[in-house]
Amino acid sequence: MAYSLVVDLSNHGEPRGSKIARRVKTIPALLVGLVLVTALLPLLLVGALVVDLFRAATQHKPWMALRLVAFLWIFLLTDTAALLALFALWLVSGFGRNAKLMVGATWHLQQLWVRVLFGSVKLLFGLKLIDEGAECLKPGPVIVLIRHASIVDNFLPSVLVAARERVRLRYVIKRELLSEPCLDVAGQRLPNYFVRRDSGEQVERDRIRDLATGMGPEDGFLLYPEGTRFTAERRQRALDKIAERDPQRAARLDSIEYLLPPKVGGLLATLDGAPQTDVVLMVHQGFDGLRLISDIWGGALVGRTVNVRFTRIAHDQIPATREQQVEWLDSLWLEADRWVAKKTDQAAARTLEG
Repeated sequence: MAYSLVVDLSNHGEPRGSKIARRVKTIPALLVGLVLVTALLPLLLVGALVVDLFRAATQHKPWMALRLVAFLWIFLLTDTAALLALFALWLVSGFGRNAKLMVGATWHLQQLWVRVLFGSVKLLFGLKLIDEGAECLKPGPVIVLIRHASIVDNFLPSVLVAARERVRLRYVIKRELLSEPCLDVAGQRLPNYFVRRDSGEQVERDRIRDLATGMGPEDGFLLYPEGTRFTAERRQRALDKIAERDPQRAARLDSIEYLLPPKVGGLLATLDGAPQTDVVLMVHQGFDGLRLISDIWGGALVGRTVNVRFTRIAHDQIPATREQQVEWLDSLWLEADRWVAKKTDQAAARTLEG
């Protein structure tokens, strides 16, 4: 019953008409996109080949057009197949009445969807993934804190934590991602919360706290404390904003270089909802500088090595007071920043040696 209850809490009563209106737009668009891209695939591949040859000859760029066309087709096909499977699960579960069957099967389908998509990215772009410490994710429940550096790193917790380690993550996700049909349908069946930015900070924190309650030994809670992807400009704006309210904290975080200063509201709400839960810090390096599609088009993703490190902090090591928890989070984030800096310097040295 706790699992089903959390699903209800995560949706917070979106009007059925609003949900249907959105899906009437997004799902047909996905199907039409698959049909068009499949029909035009030979032409698209020939065109992409011409573009890649020209860019390789004139700009010495990696072959990106062919990679992106191939991934677009794989994404559309995988998404469509997943939607059909989700519809079939809804039918088999008695039009959703058997919630336990539908939710459990949806979670397993989600992991397959993630493995196919990220496996395609690794194959097409020649990514290498190195991680250490993932064994600390068990046993649950755990609160997983991850940095946010690019448009690609969203895959990492799904691939390394949920799909591989079988931790049933609860996600706090920005509401704009409901425009992706599979995330919309599957994500709202599972215990996730799609953030409503216009509902007020306290309301958001209450809902995050509700989502964190009732976790069991197979569960985890995923949070991006930075709130958005890193840029140097965003880091400085965040530090300036903190300095207006808390100069001492701003001074403490002044040396941060590769991460954004962490926002504390979401974590504090999560700790309120799951006070006896260990925290796992999931920090990664290698996806930096991939904030926009244009960065990928420039070839920056090809051949990347991505390093990931997991570190577990027992709940009895987390301070009890709000002020101490903020200071603890800052120290955790500064240590993560130093690790990213070290890995970045090592990667730069290998590039120079090569």
